[in-house]
This record gives sequence, structure tokens and C-alpha cells, in this order.
Amino acid sequence: MTKVQRRHFERRLLEERADTLGLLNRTTSEAASQNEQDRAGDLSQWPTHMADRGTDTIGEEITASNATRLSLELADIDAALERMHENPERFGICEDTGRPIPLQRLEIIPWARTCR
Repeated sequence: MTKVQRRHFERRLLEERADTLGLLNRTTSEAASQNEQDRAGDLSQWPTHMADRGTDTIGEEITASNATRLSLELADIDAALERMHENPERFGICEDTGRPIPLQRLEIIPWARTCR
């Protein structure tokens, strides 16, 4: 990988990091700022049906799952940036096979560690 390509992927990683961090912050701040009644859109504090409570719970679980996914993605992006700075010649090399990761894959997932 050339220096120009590494700089391109560093910019891509920084863009992805900013986007992911923004999504994570929005997800967690929206969840923290609303009370249960606001999140569910209920008119009263008490759900009128058990199914309403189930719907509320699954919504909370989806939000938590998305926040976890975004946190893991952010950690992967940070790890890729660290790899790029510590050993730039090894960035873009598959950890399983030792072959270069296809540039098309890195364009889509710039923090990829493997060819697959």
C-alpha cells in the first residue's frame, strides 16, 4: 500500500470515527434524556396493556444493542488507527493470511483486519 493510499484510509477512518461517535452520542443522549413515558409515546405513566410494556422493553433493548454495536465499531476504528500509526507498513495486511486486504474491502470497511 502506498503512502497516498494510507493517507486516504486514515481520512476514511477519521470520517467513520466521527460518524460513529456522533451516532453513539445521539443514541445514548436520546435514551438518557427521555423518560419512559416519552420514549414509548404513552399518554399516561402506566401502559394500558401488557403488550405496550413488551413493546417498550424491546425498544429499549434495541437501543442498547445499537449502542453496544456502535461502541464496538468505534473500538475497531480506534484499533485500526493505532495499527496504522504504530506499524504503517502492516496496515491493510490480512491478520489470517498475511496477504494484502483488497482495497475495495478497505474502502467499505477501512478498519478491516482480515480479507474476509
